[in-house]
Amino acid sequence: MKHKFSGAGVALVTPFNTDYSVDYKSLERLIEHTINGGVDYVVVLGTTGESATLSESERAEIVRFCVSCVAGRTPIVYGHGGNNTRALIEAFDRLNLDGVDALLSVSPYYNKPSQEGIFSHFAALAETSPLPLIVYNVPGRTGSNMSADTTLRLAHAYPNIIGVKEASGNLSQAAHIIKDKPDHFAVISGDDNLTIQMISQGGSGTISVSANAFPRTFSRMTHSALDGDFKTAREEFYKLLEVTELLFADGNPAGIKSALTHKGIIKNTLRQPLCPASEKTSTLLSQLIDRYGI
Repeated sequence: MKHKFSGAGVALVTPFNTDYSVDYKSLERLIEHTINGGVDYVVVLGTTGESATLSESERAEIVRFCVSCVAGRTPIVYGHGGNNTRALIEAFDRLNLDGVDALLSVSPYYNKPSQEGIFSHFAALAETSPLPLIVYNVPGRTGSNMSADTTLRLAHAYPNIIGVKEASGNLSQAAHIIKDKPDHFAVISGDDNLTIQMISQGGSGTISVSANAFPRTFSRMTHSALDGDFKTAREEFYKLLEVTELLFADGNPAGIKSALTHKGIIKNTLRQPLCPASEKTSTLLSQLIDRYGI
């Protein structure tokens, strides 16, 4: 049976006006661009959405706006993670999650918990969460890796933990999870340029940064790989390879916001401490986008 979160998910950016307020007109334009481009689901207020710089009231308003705009056309995943387990649980009572299908929750950052600490954190969330959970392993940001054993322990212990966004960059670790996971559990690539490789091992797809700007190309690549058509998948992948690398040259979401600005979808505004991509990176991105027609 096809998993609800198989295929191409997009980790939406949060557009801002030049006064740093949330730009809802651009957010609506972005949602239409990605859904019309073929993405299978949208992720609201993940890392790419600059959730760390948004107030609780802003986050609540953004998710309600996105639910309204999406209007049931795709599933919606909401980012709800942090390094204070109790605070995350208490926040469940304040969240309006009507129209949201699952939560994406990052492994605790900065604290650098042990594997037992990571397990107990997600176990506590699973026991209290009103929605299914996708756990998120991104050692480059959190400072600690959630091991394959810990991921599998969670997957087998809690049926409402339905997947992992695996962004360790370690294909061997991903393969061990895929090999021994329960049927209900999706292994989702968190690295755009490892999507095909992860799918070839049995992964479910990806949650992508690139799909904000290039949803049609990225979705075609992902769906072709899932269908076993790796020739077409590789053709689409090589259109995106250099661009995707540049998207992260000055940090995320600086690169993708530059690409979206080039395509006329949003303004190139980020909230501090982030700042826009350099002129060099932006120029190279624009040239590659035009060269490959993506």
